[in-house]
Amino acid sequence: MTSGRKSSASLFASARERRLWTWTLAVVVAIYSTLGLARTLAGILRDEGLLVAAFAIGMALVGATVLVVGLRRRPGAAEIGIALGIATAYYMVMVRMALPEERTHLIEYGVVAVFIHEALKERTNHGRHVPVPALVAVAAASVVGAIDECIQGFLPNRVFDTEDMLFNFLAAAMAVTSSVALAWARNWKLRRSRYRP
Repeated sequence: MTSGRKSSASLFASARERRLWTWTLAVVVAIYSTLGLARTLAGILRDEGLLVAAFAIGMALVGATVLVVGLRRRPGAAEIGIALGIATAYYMVMVRMALPEERTHLIEYGVVAVFIHEALKERTNHGRHVPVPALVAVAAASVVGAIDECIQGFLPNRVFDTEDMLFNFLAAAMAVTSSVALAWARNWKLRRSRYRP
């Protein structure tokens, strides 16, 4: 291998893609490793009156991350409008979810889907073929969620729930759609600035 060039036989197209897959694996392992403890932890937090606060902190951290990443460049009106629309959509979905535990799907599988999507985009940016990275990312995150539910079917304190599989798909689809919409708005702003006289 020559210096600075990747071999075409390499599994990853770039170091960034490798990091993104590593982060994806870490999040999936974290999700799966809490399967036996999740109900117990949720019960403790609920008994102490901290379940809603813990979820709010989790969502605030996700929101802060999105803001930090999004504000690296000055956002345009389209980006701000889309971001407000996304925030409203997430709020409406969260309000309609009866149990706070269901809301964790928005964080867990949203993060998994975005990491997968970013890894696939990185792969295509380096000349590797990935058909419709957004759809592949949603499908892959949904499969990870389905495996999660299948594992729960074998645990004594958990149950297999097809509704949770739907929440996992919804979380993945919302996260990837949000990411694609924000990227579109950013690119639209860049294209407009290039063609201004």
